[in-house]
Amino acid sequence: MAFELFDLTGKRALVTGSSQGIGFAIAQGLADHGAEVVLNGRDGEKLAAAAAKLAARGHKVSTSGFDVTSAQAVTEAVDAVEKAGPVDILVNNAGMQFRTPLEDFPAERWEQLLATNVSSVFYVAQAVGRHMIKRGKGKIINIASVQSELARPSIAPYTATKGAVRNLTRGMCTDWAKYGLQVNAIAPGYFNTPLNQALVDDPAFSAWLEKRTPAARWGNVDELIGAAVFLSGNASSFVNGHTLYVDGGITISL
Repeated sequence: MAFELFDLTGKRALVTGSSQGIGFAIAQGLADHGAEVVLNGRDGEKLAAAAAKLAARGHKVSTSGFDVTSAQAVTEAVDAVEKAGPVDILVNNAGMQFRTPLEDFPAERWEQLLATNVSSVFYVAQAVGRHMIKRGKGKIINIASVQSELARPSIAPYTATKGAVRNLTRGMCTDWAKYGLQVNAIAPGYFNTPLNQALVDDPAFSAWLEKRTPAARWGNVDELIGAAVFLSGNASSFVNGHTLYVDGGITISL
């Protein structure tokens, strides 16, 4: 009975931005707990390689390489994915980062960050949510960040986008909980991922991070799996609109 709270057998999950990093780790974790997974990404070769890794583990996996920043592309792709079977779990993971002093931040990069980190969450959740509402159930997990709560130099626009994801999660819950949907967010701290490679490679930053974080280290992407499985399964049936920080304690410590 206890295991059933975290058993995803028979469920189907769509994970955006899942060809590498956090997205791939979460997709693999959901698959390891029984879910069929649909991977999404921009790079066809990386996407195919990621799918092959999961298939080699015996998992049922497919791919859908749609552009998450295009409302029309998202709607068409989600409808096509739904024809093959219902999406029971959506993980909105696609995102990007760009670092430069705020006074020098290019307008085109601002627009790109908004499209990738915020608009994509709205587009994909809305497209999938419409199908979930008809079925009266569904799980949506948006990937936020410790920057939903904190700020640091050179990433003010990124901070703004992740703050928006946190509040959009609350808004989705407010509108869709009555239809049987649970919409929550996971806010990762500093994890060793391709998105953070520049920081990982900076000895001074890594030393600062180890001092600043109570856990005194970078996070491993596999440490996000438990939170994703919890929010995807029956264990979280009355958890809604919540942002779960997986950050080694950095958001609660001075």
